[in-house]
Amino acid sequence: MSATRSVLVVGGGAAGNAATILLRRAGIAVDLIEAKDDWNATAGSGITLQGNALRVLRDLGVWNQVRESGYGFGSVGITAPDGTVLHVADDVRTGGEDLPATVGMQRPRLQQILMAAVRASGATVRLGTRADILDQDSTGARVRFSDGTTGRYDLVVAADGLGSTTRAAIGITAEPEPTGMAIWRVATPRPAGVVRTDLAYGGPAYIAGYCPTGEATLYAYVVEGNRDRATIPQASYADEMRSLAQHYGGCWPEIAAHITDPAQVNYTWFDRMLVEDSWHRGRVVLAGDAAHCCPPTLAQGAAMSLEDALVLTELLAGADTWDDALLQTYYERRVPRVRAVVEASVQIGQWQLDGVRDADVAGLMGRTMTMLKELP
Repeated sequence: MSATRSVLVVGGGAAGNAATILLRRAGIAVDLIEAKDDWNATAGSGITLQGNALRVLRDLGVWNQVRESGYGFGSVGITAPDGTVLHVADDVRTGGEDLPATVGMQRPRLQQILMAAVRASGATVRLGTRADILDQDSTGARVRFSDGTTGRYDLVVAADGLGSTTRAAIGITAEPEPTGMAIWRVATPRPAGVVRTDLAYGGPAYIAGYCPTGEATLYAYVVEGNRDRATIPQASYADEMRSLAQHYGGCWPEIAAHITDPAQVNYTWFDRMLVEDSWHRGRVVLAGDAAHCCPPTLAQGAAMSLEDALVLTELLAGADTWDDALLQTYYERRVPRVRAVVEASVQIGQWQLDGVRDADVAGLMGRTMTMLKELP
């Protein structure tokens, strides 16, 4: 493969950062652009990383930093709304027996680790920058950047997230659709008794849960039916989340006492999307949330994005010719696995929306997570 090949990565989230690191390792020239000036370095509260995500992070060379920065555990508890523990199940080790089943960590810390790895890879990084596809042919694509400059690349990787403008620009009409649920999230100090994820189903919300993210931190979340975001002033975010959280027992009173700053509370709807047929048009290919998204009921969003980057870069690095067939192979390897995760994640939420009391949530989770033990 020619050492002069070049790739533009659009978007500096999990998929874009991972693709950049792996492409540079393969000797491919990479420019990464990110629309946010701060590279999303402080955005978000926490993230749950299961073994298959950790497996990719190990391939990226950042596993030791992730392990030191996060909190590893191997089980999930199901509780009643009053905090009574009903069942504790071992998590499936989707990354293999040599990795923890799950690591919780602060989302900004993960982003900072990946940012440092991108910088160390030798990629060119341009923040506060967007790109439009001007034209493309069988050998590459020409783009115009928001500062007026232009560039030509052998491939453009569109990893610009759920609302990807690149996806729409290349004629892919798929759009995220709300599932009917929404989530409140916040980072707080970790009560001493929190050593795993616990989930309470029922009460005033569909789900109330938390995940340890470090020796002193956790993130907590409450899932309810989605509401018109325009009717919820951000100044009331802490009050809104606390009013839901105060109905739960166990560790929740201590957690709720720290939900005081509305600027630290995040409210988002659950969406679903899966781009069908192919994830590329010519020399532009989608990765991560630009290609698929699902509710976090299986905590697999970041894992699927990281796996996209791994599979795509593996194919690119091993091929003498970059063409439609190669990019279609990427889609065909990814879509069965991603579809299973999207459909299971949506189904779990739909059972709750429909009030199905005998739903096989544990069985569906177990079957899906067992499938994810296989390499992507």
